[in-house]
Amino acid sequence: MRKGNIIYGLIGAAIFIILEVAALTMLSHNAQLQRTWISSGIQGVMGSVWGFTQNISDYFSLRKSNDELAQENFELRLKLAKAEEALTADLKAEIPAGSSVGEYIYIPATIVKISNNTQHNYMIVGKGSNQGVVEGAGVITGKGAVGVIDAVSENYSYARSFKNHEMSISARLGKEGAVGPLSWNGRTGNGAILKEIPHHVEFAPGDTVYTSGYSSIFPPDIPLGVTGASKIVNGATYEIEVKLFEDFGSVRYVTVVENKGQVEMKRLEEEQ
Repeated sequence: MRKGNIIYGLIGAAIFIILEVAALTMLSHNAQLQRTWISSGIQGVMGSVWGFTQNISDYFSLRKSNDELAQENFELRLKLAKAEEALTADLKAEIPAGSSVGEYIYIPATIVKISNNTQHNYMIVGKGSNQGVVEGAGVITGKGAVGVIDAVSENYSYARSFKNHEMSISARLGKEGAVGPLSWNGRTGNGAILKEIPHHVEFAPGDTVYTSGYSSIFPPDIPLGVTGASKIVNGATYEIEVKLFEDFGSVRYVTVVENKGQVEMKRLEEEQ
């Protein structure tokens, strides 16, 4: 019996050892798998963290780039403003204030404020009585007649814009054609209507319209625009659409023009 017990004990010990070896082997394999899972998990977390920090880095880098661009734009605006100031100074040097040509006095100026979105638009001109501007003077550009001075302070003037229902200009079809009042159409920025043109007058779309010279405000032969569609009103006269040359949304540099005989002509008219 004792010998049998020993044999059974050895068999049990062998089975225990075998089971332990198997358990250790399985644990070793499971640990490797766990290490793989843990390693993969760590790599994923590290990847997410790196991506997050990279996004933060990119965000602040973008903000820095935007700040640099804003600074560059600011510096460019300063340079542009200085260039415009120098250009204005050159223009003033070339065209002295109060230059007189024939019956007219010309004063270069700039628009410092302009209204374009109402039915009674106006402009503030950066010249006033100290620079020789007077009430009743015209405001012109190289592309047309744009307003009339209504009020003057020492260094600024208030001008009624051509884009105002209370204003019209004496205009001519071509330099030798019929004359009629030209006024803003009240709808578009560069649209006008030429009225009271006799129905027997011949013209074609695209003909140029000029100031007539029959005004005490504007010199003759300033190009204003070109003709478009037309219609006969009351069977007697034409109303002609005119596309103006001047873009009132970008007017900056102007010339104030005074007719030296305006006061005398006005007084004569009032006396009669």
